Amino acid sequence: MVTLKKKQKKNPLSEYIERLQTGGTLLPDTPENVLEVVGILKSYGVVLDAYSKNLIYIADHQFLVFFPFFKYFNGEVSFAKLLRHWWHDRINFEYAEYCMKAMLWHGGGGLDAYLDTKEFQERAQAVIKAKFQTNPLVLGVNELFPDFLTEQLRVSAYYSGLGQFWRVMADIFLTLSDLYDEGEIKSIPQVVDHIKAGLVADATKPITYAVKIRDKVYDLIPKNVGLTFLADTAIPYVEAVFFRGTPFHGTVSYNAQAYQISPDQSRFQYGALYADPLPIGGAGIPPTLLMQDMRHYLPEYLHEVYRRSLRGEDDLRVQICITFQKSMFCVTTAAILGLMPHPVDTQDSSEQEANRVYLEKWMDRLQTSRLLDVNQ
Repeated sequence: MVTLKKKQKKNPLSEYIERLQTGGTLLPDTPENVLEVVGILKSYGVVLDAYSKNLIYIADHQFLVFFPFFKYFNGEVSFAKLLRHWWHDRINFEYAEYCMKAMLWHGGGGLDAYLDTKEFQERAQAVIKAKFQTNPLVLGVNELFPDFLTEQLRVSAYYSGLGQFWRVMADIFLTLSDLYDEGEIKSIPQVVDHIKAGLVADATKPITYAVKIRDKVYDLIPKNVGLTFLADTAIPYVEAVFFRGTPFHGTVSYNAQAYQISPDQSRFQYGALYADPLPIGGAGIPPTLLMQDMRHYLPEYLHEVYRRSLRGEDDLRVQICITFQKSMFCVTTAAILGLMPHPVDTQDSSEQEANRVYLEKWMDRLQTSRLLDVNQ
């Protein structure tokens, strides 16, 4: 009787596993890729700086405001600014809120866990009572529906958490651009190392949130809760925005009987690493807002590359999206290497095997991503 050995199925992205095991990157190291990635991250850093400031402004000054008409104005309201707002001659802060809502919906990390604790609920109730101490109607509604206003403060906490995360990332990307301009960044591995170093440097940066009501400060997320940048905002952000995302309206059916959207959120693959660049520029597709924002801050050397392309400026948002995905695979590489259980250069066979198992899990999730496309 002949027995056949079952062949172990090879991961189709095994090439990338081997790259990462030797300290390589998901994106090929070419001068063109370096120029594109650094250029787009320069633009993205400027936009993230604006997003971060607005999210933190909303969290600090628009909390428990039922109709925040001027939340995108950062406290500087004028008729001229209002006209520019209506004409959309402005940063599209709606995209920042889209990312915040994706994080809130998918959850994960210490921030999500803390917001469901009794401690947070007690702190939230103290803020609610202080905010509406002269408004018996709202206090009565709060007694009838105690989770309603508490949930609004949970949302505000995510505004602040994402704003603090993006503050760090904006500084990392803008510093990267400065180093490139000075001739110190010349390769994709150097780009990845710079991002990884920034993530590691701020890994334990505290994530806190406090609001001020009538000259008294109320801690909603005090420092002693122990929330930190990497574990409680960066990793949940990567999970929610890079991997899962949310289905774009108009591209899939939300009808449960159509089965176009999985009921299992963990199987969602609508994030930045999976999105098809072609719909970018279409109404109702959230990343269109981000690409529109970034086009205003493209460094000239990158803008010139786009002008020389087949369609020139006609598909600028699509080109920006493709480059942006390249840059996000560099950020993903930095996250993968930074979270690897053992050093890349370990000589211990058991540690090498643990690293490989860890990388295989990442590559399993990236099989249907745009990784192969950006490597062509």
